[in-house]
Amino acid sequence: MDDWRDLDLANPTDEHAMLRQMVRDFVADEVEPQALEYDRDEKFNADLFKRLGEQGILGISVSPDYGGAGMDATAVAIINEELSYSDPGLCLAYLAHDQLLANNLAHNGSEEQKSRILPKLCSGEWIGCMAMSEPGYGTDVLGMQTTATENDDGSWTINGRKMWITNGAVDDEGTPADIVWLYARTGTDSKGRAEVTTFIVEKGMPGYSVGQKIDDKLGMRASNTAELVFDDCVVPASNVVGGPGESMIHMMRNLELERIGLAAMGLGIARRCLAAMNQYAGEREAFGRKIRDFGQIQRHIGESWAEYRAMRAYVYDTARATDLSMSGNRLDSDGVKLFGTTAAKNIADRAIQVMGGYGYVGEYTVERLWRDAKLLEIGGGTLESHQKNITRDLSDDSGPIES
Repeated sequence: MDDWRDLDLANPTDEHAMLRQMVRDFVADEVEPQALEYDRDEKFNADLFKRLGEQGILGISVSPDYGGAGMDATAVAIINEELSYSDPGLCLAYLAHDQLLANNLAHNGSEEQKSRILPKLCSGEWIGCMAMSEPGYGTDVLGMQTTATENDDGSWTINGRKMWITNGAVDDEGTPADIVWLYARTGTDSKGRAEVTTFIVEKGMPGYSVGQKIDDKLGMRASNTAELVFDDCVVPASNVVGGPGESMIHMMRNLELERIGLAAMGLGIARRCLAAMNQYAGEREAFGRKIRDFGQIQRHIGESWAEYRAMRAYVYDTARATDLSMSGNRLDSDGVKLFGTTAAKNIADRAIQVMGGYGYVGEYTVERLWRDAKLLEIGGGTLESHQKNITRDLSDDSGPIES
């Protein structure tokens, strides 16, 4: 490969570069003008979300056979980065729909499920979500209390509550998501652990409703978060994904993509905050000098640049190495989210410090991005869970350290 020095991990092919430019233009024209308003009002811009379907990116990793774009983890990272440069709340709604539901269904669903549901997800006609966390259980997935019991006719009755569900409600009236990718306990395996099964729950099924729309969040206010209630909710056998007890396969494979996506969101936040503080430092004067001439400001900008570049390399290297059809890249999907999300929050914090009072108010964006960045350290796996996983994986195989 004679041109290896010219390879850009973030835009490895012409198709990736064109995707980035298309999304960047869309963000500048349509996302940026509404971002402050929808964050301030804690509203989900459903109309703009559906425009993502018109742009062909709501099923970016879904086969064209079902209305998707058939692209890879690098494309997912590109879109998440570019959307989060302007509106991480909108991007979180995108991630829940595209990566937690559409990608999951594309790789794990039956032909009937994919043919019936994916085209509507890819077009934006339906808005979907994934429901795993509960009021008392988050990282402890096997502790979940939502149950599903099989009926004599092969259908299943689901009871329980799911909490912190992005896209769980699609409006302020509490209208539930059109489709929920739901994990529920269906028994106990031979080792005494919970057997978890995946179900597709659809709006209109009796017993499925929104318990509450969760407001007054620190950040990600432009995405709706809700509690979902399943009260004797009957789901037909055709809406079971795979077989009983197969959820861990679905979870682990898809969590790797989710964590890359969340790290890429952090990359978009970091790039915007770095650009903002760099511009401000060249415009603001103190004591007769540009503030970028002061060592304290240079430290904030210099450290942010180094961390941003490290994030960029790690995000796109991990995406390049991720095969969406299988699991096996947990070490780096955990690692990139552990590093990238915290770096994003730190860079946003430095931007506020450099910009002073202007950084502290919503009009100048970095305040909002700082609030949004905190969620990335919690959602999709806490920092502590990543530290545990990395330590465990390196204990089992230390080879990657010396590779």
